[in-house]
Amino acid sequence: MNVCVVSEFTCTFDDFQAMVEDSKEKAGPWFRGYELAKVNDHKSVLLLDVTDVGELAAFMSTPEMKQWDQDNGCVDIVYTMESVS
Repeated sequence: MNVCVVSEFTCTFDDFQAMVEDSKEKAGPWFRGYELAKVNDHKSVLLLDVTDVGELAAFMSTPEMKQWDQDNGCVDIVYTMESVS
């Protein structure tokens, strides 16, 4: 399933990108890949290919991820997507 995560944060985009890179190492078998796009210095769009959205939600809700969000003023809006063709 394709998932879009729009994130706004107070840290730099480079710091956010480093967290995403680190997170892919910790992701489970439900994670197949991603594309990260910079909107501006404090906003990004992350496109994910996942097999289980529930596992993604659980991963994003771990104490470690919640602490990172709190420390970096990060707010995520998560959308599921499907192809129209």
